[in-house]
Amino acid sequence: MTGVSILTSHFLSELISFLDGLPEPRIVMSADYRIIAANAAYTREFGGGREIAGRNCYEVSHHFNVPCDQAGESCPLKLSLEGGEPQRVLHLHHTPRGEEHVVVETTPIRDESGEIAYFVETMRIVRQASSRAAAKGLVGRSPAFVGMLEKMMRVAPSGAAVLLLGETGTGKELVAHAIHEASAREDGPFVAVDCAGMTETLFEAELFGYEKGAFTGATHRKQGLVEAASGGTLFLDEIGELPLSQQVKLLRLLETGTYRRVGGLDWLPADFRLITATHRDLAAMVQAETFRRDLYFRINTFPIRTPALHERSADIPLLAASLLERVDRKPGRRFTAAAQLWLSNQRFSGNIRELRNLIERASLLADGDSIDVSHFTEMGDQPLPSSGFAGTKGGFFIDQVVGLDVLERDYLNWARKLHQGDISDLARQLGISPRTLYRKLEKVT
Repeated sequence: MTGVSILTSHFLSELISFLDGLPEPRIVMSADYRIIAANAAYTREFGGGREIAGRNCYEVSHHFNVPCDQAGESCPLKLSLEGGEPQRVLHLHHTPRGEEHVVVETTPIRDESGEIAYFVETMRIVRQASSRAAAKGLVGRSPAFVGMLEKMMRVAPSGAAVLLLGETGTGKELVAHAIHEASAREDGPFVAVDCAGMTETLFEAELFGYEKGAFTGATHRKQGLVEAASGGTLFLDEIGELPLSQQVKLLRLLETGTYRRVGGLDWLPADFRLITATHRDLAAMVQAETFRRDLYFRINTFPIRTPALHERSADIPLLAASLLERVDRKPGRRFTAAAQLWLSNQRFSGNIRELRNLIERASLLADGDSIDVSHFTEMGDQPLPSSGFAGTKGGFFIDQVVGLDVLERDYLNWARKLHQGDISDLARQLGISPRTLYRKLEKVT
């Protein structure tokens, strides 16, 4: 054994020993994707009782037989190798509990000579979202949902102000709550305020509180929502509905970090993380001078768009199963195959809120152990049917006549993202050889 290899072996031994004492799941890998060692936390969370060392990372994480970047995924190891810097991605990983959203951070480790010798991957399971039907929280696995979730997990650990943008009914409050739960303030309160319809007096009294005798009927001191959110998160929903006079007061709070109760003299310190949401086009409102430019830039540090339901139609069966579990008074019921297909082919203008209402109504109309199409259509008030073509699983949507090459491209991209597994198995399901599938995927990537 040469002196260099002895140094490398000693270096690796120390690295593995150090990682084994850390609480988060970590693995050491070589540049050829081979797992050299896994710490106890990784073995517990992802091992499933099988040996980890010696296997390829993509085999363990995705059940792929090729690296992630060759199967349509971003590969943090490859990116880290090319850039020589840490890389972070959000993946769907196989675990003993099933597939879960996992934040993967890959860090290159350099040896004594400064060359990249190994890579350390750190895994953090996203507890705030599920890729399977769940009784609470965020649910989804479509590209649009995963893109939103990745941004959420990036901003959550910081104290940056977040602005949630999206249509009504897309679950912005759930997203805000998930960001709070993934932040350092998770043990603090989450206080939600609906800004729509608030008068100036009510806004000040609710937000800042008031002193006894501040106005007629103020018989005692009242704590405001800013004070109630101390140490936690303040969520201002529908902030686009705030009149200009109230926007000034909010801006002063954000710029100074202090406030006064109505009728009070003392300036009090504020300690909260701000998340706001709106379905309005705030940038256009700034141009129209109906929303303050300085307030807009204060709250728009990190914008996140919550996708409309038609942008994540592949999630409809998953969302429907989750919502049924949440609203049905008769546990254990399921949708028929026809009902699932019918739901997938609807265009819900009210998004998830409309889907939830429709499912709750159907659950009340159904007496048996399953819910069928008739339970959705019985009362006549239905969502508009989609004007386009949806796949038999409702997973991809085309609303205009397109060329067959475009159709094949969109279908293959959808099938690859939905499958999340062995390319050979996907080829078998498509009725073509793996070589043919690889060739087609190279054209659409």
